[in-house]
Amino acid sequence: MGIQNRYKSSFVSKGTTILTAKPFAYVLRSLYRNERCDHCLQSGKLFRCSACQYVYYCNRSCQQGSWPTHNTECVNLKRVSPKVVPDMARLMARIIIKLSQGGDDEVEYYTKTKFRRFKDLMSHYSDIKKDEKKMEHFMFLCGVLFGFLGDTPMPNSAELMGIYGRICINSFNIFDLDMNSIGVGIYLAPSVVDHSCVPNAVATFEGITLNIRTIEDLPSLDWSQIRISYIDVLKTTKERRSELQSSYYFWCNCKKCEEPELMAEAAACSNKNCTNPCSPDMESCPECNIKLLENFKEIFDEVSSFTAHHLQNMKNMAYLDVSKMCLKKQEGVLHSLNIQHVQTLQTAFDSSISLQHWEEAEFYAKKLIKGYLVYYGEVHPLTGILLLMTGKIQLYLEKPKQALEALRKANSILAITHGEQHTLVRESLKPLLYQATTEGLK
Repeated sequence: MGIQNRYKSSFVSKGTTILTAKPFAYVLRSLYRNERCDHCLQSGKLFRCSACQYVYYCNRSCQQGSWPTHNTECVNLKRVSPKVVPDMARLMARIIIKLSQGGDDEVEYYTKTKFRRFKDLMSHYSDIKKDEKKMEHFMFLCGVLFGFLGDTPMPNSAELMGIYGRICINSFNIFDLDMNSIGVGIYLAPSVVDHSCVPNAVATFEGITLNIRTIEDLPSLDWSQIRISYIDVLKTTKERRSELQSSYYFWCNCKKCEEPELMAEAAACSNKNCTNPCSPDMESCPECNIKLLENFKEIFDEVSSFTAHHLQNMKNMAYLDVSKMCLKKQEGVLHSLNIQHVQTLQTAFDSSISLQHWEEAEFYAKKLIKGYLVYYGEVHPLTGILLLMTGKIQLYLEKPKQALEALRKANSILAITHGEQHTLVRESLKPLLYQATTEGLK
């Protein structure tokens, strides 16, 4: 683990890596088990473990690196085959195995003198015991674990719930270069960082290595003031608070949650030339005084409910025709920065990419960036990656000058959130920048 202690009492500029950590335990999502190495999580040419026939590796080095944990799970994966062990159960099993091998003594420092062990992580034991859904999930996982681990010594029920709670509260989704969640891991030192919906730092990944980088200039490195976002903040305050309460058992009182969000649930003004956010309860726009329709509130609620229903159905798979249908209904009703409208543009963009409809993808990307800048901020990994993807699409569409503009903006963001030496910047962004510059000169 790397620590930037020299910043403890001095200015920390944005784009500084303040913490680097390897996972205490992690698991590749089963969705990707045939496509990615079980050890380093990279894709490419893979070979299957000859014993369990379940996991895949890049090479002998990755297989050997995985062996201390896989040694125990390998025989059990083979025994329960062809069943696919749920990701959460497999992560719990890996932690049980690691703790039995002395993992409870493993420490990870976040300053010269301060560190964390697995037992130091919060488990919210009492909250989980009162949480019906979590307890139901825990009991299900216990059943899976007892069947999966076989003769492996098991912790008692209180210890098992402690492990479960620590995963629920402290786990990080491990993202690939495109910000797809490909794994889940427990990182000891980074678990010290608290949440804000307006963070001053971000967690990014290089393989399984987690880097926490500042996205604002800070007067000093004070860990009590460092904040990352635990959730996707492209939600209303009510939705964010609800998710944080149900997942992490706290009520968020960050600046964003305490202040009114005028845009998040705003209606469009009836005057197409007016961009002022309106409340659906208003009789007229306070900016241009144009009257709203008499039954506008009813129309707004209907469109909002219609959109919410389809967005829920598209959580796992975005459909272009459904997204277009929602966007059509939203015209003149939802404000262009209404959260639901931005979320629908996101599903339209994602589905356009999946279908390789590049012209439509570019169209939706250009509309989507406004919402990203408002809700994620100007310096955020997702904003940077959206601009990178936009530039890449524009290069394909032979629009090098537009691509160069998007890619330069992406570079200014990703240099802060990821760093100049990150694979995303070196191997994806820089070659595209060079291509756009070269083609723009022709």
